[in-house]
Amino acid sequence: MEKKTISLKGVSIPAFVGARDVNLRAINKYLEGSKVVLRGDELHAYGSPESLVQIEKIILILKEKLRVSGQLEEFDVIEAIEAVKNGGAAGGNHGDIVILTPKKRIEPKTPNQKKYLRAIMENDVVVAIGPAGTGKTFLAVAMALKFLREKKVERLILTRPAVEAGESLGYLPGDFEEKISPYLTPLYDALYSMMPYDRVRRLIDTRVIEIAPLAYMRGRTLSDAFIILDEAQNTKTVQMKMFLTRLGPRSKVVITGDITQIDLPKNEDSGLIEIQKILRNIKGIAFVKFGPEDVIRHRLVKRIIEAYDDYYEAKEREKGAQHRPD
Repeated sequence: MEKKTISLKGVSIPAFVGARDVNLRAINKYLEGSKVVLRGDELHAYGSPESLVQIEKIILILKEKLRVSGQLEEFDVIEAIEAVKNGGAAGGNHGDIVILTPKKRIEPKTPNQKKYLRAIMENDVVVAIGPAGTGKTFLAVAMALKFLREKKVERLILTRPAVEAGESLGYLPGDFEEKISPYLTPLYDALYSMMPYDRVRRLIDTRVIEIAPLAYMRGRTLSDAFIILDEAQNTKTVQMKMFLTRLGPRSKVVITGDITQIDLPKNEDSGLIEIQKILRNIKGIAFVKFGPEDVIRHRLVKRIIEAYDDYYEAKEREKGAQHRPD
């Protein structure tokens, strides 16, 4: 193994190495066969000539990141390592979009997921429609965290309609916040799967992340924010218009839903169905359709969705045959 000494003069050593040397441990973990040791204000790197070149590039990226933002976290290190391994700079475009979160690396698994992430990068409003298990909400939350970490937005706003927020909620114990909480659980689940619990709670407590029912959006202008409307098939027409007109400067909106699972009363139209006709020709608004081929849950979920689709298509054909004149 060869050795290379890299100076850390000009940067905060504690900030660079992280609490309990977490950043140095990440470098050693993700660059197998190499080793980095701190000695005063120098890093002593050991490895093959090729790995030493990579380590030096990674350290330069991290020093610049620390100089600009004033802090480094483990996923900054992972991102820098991925960038160097892919022959680019941190935050660059290496074909497919890869999202690095404190808990996991996230990337599209189907062509439609890739199209979805690309649409979010390139449009101010994205509408994703498709069955459960296709990653609509999960990927939207991942992209929201990416935008927040890159300081492209200042806050995340995650919202859902609570179609049961009428008489049925009145029988549940607690105040309105406690009654509405079950309907927002999937949004919390997505966040906790990507970030440690205490960090999520800290961001919620400081209102960097806000999770609230759709009714709370009325009368607001949402600027410098990444806003996700989940379960949008249960949004009434007037609610959808209200939500879309909250969009403020430097904000991004992602709307997700499954039009085969509408829980609205029979006399109410779904705003998600209507906007496909109303907004389809507006530049800056993209529609992405998911199908059973995009389901990434248990293999049976895909078959269940296909079976339901076949069943309802057969019922429609049967209904049409009954009303067809002889």
